[in-house]
Order: sequence, then C-alpha cells, then structure tokens
Amino acid sequence: QLQLVESGGGLVQAGGSLRLSCAASGRTIINYRLGWFRQPPGKERDLAATIGSGGITSYADAVKGRFTISRDSAKNTVYLQMNNLKPEDTAVYFCAASWVGASTYGYWGQGTQVTVSS
Repeated sequence: QLQLVESGGGLVQAGGSLRLSCAASGRTIINYRLGWFRQPPGKERDLAATIGSGGITSYADAVKGRFTISRDSAKNTVYLQMNNLKPEDTAVYFCAASWVGASTYGYWGQGTQVTVSS
C-alpha cells in the first residue's frame, strides 16, 4: 500500500520561502498522479498543485507563478517549492496521490502546518 508523509512546514514571514516534502513508501510514485492540497483555518480543502504521471503540472490561480510542484523518482519524493509566501497561504498542506487509472485521490498524508506572518 502507498503511504505518504509530509514534512517541511513551519513559520515564515511574508515574502519568504519554504519547501515541503512528501516521502512515499510502499509503491513507486511514477505510477500515480500527485497533488498538494491545502486547508486554511475554518475553510474547505483546496487543490493547490498537481503533477501527472507523465510530469505535466497544473496550479491553482492563487499560487500560480509562486509555487512549483516537482518529483524525484529516485528518492520517491514529491516536493512543493513555495516562494513569495503570503499570509493567505497559511494552511495545513496535504500530499495526495491517485493511481494513474483512477479519477480521484485515494491516498493522503497526515498534513503539515504552514504559517505565514505579516
């Protein structure tokens, strides 16, 4: 079974940067569509970025140009590089995966807190 563990969250000032990591185990990530979701306090969970099994990426408008999703197949790890962070980026960030033949995300990490101060 695929397991996902996020790390790299923390407290950062507005305009700063963080890199989140999602370490996968049990299965190779090259067979999955991967995504980073985020859930601000008191709000619904939203999809921030995705990378398909073929490497094609997509981003929510709110993070486009500031966030970059990538993967390292040798390390079986997915990353989210976050630059020019804003207070509204404050959220719990979740890594998720969908099998290449599935239409929904069925595997989730535990989440990591990102707090951006103004």
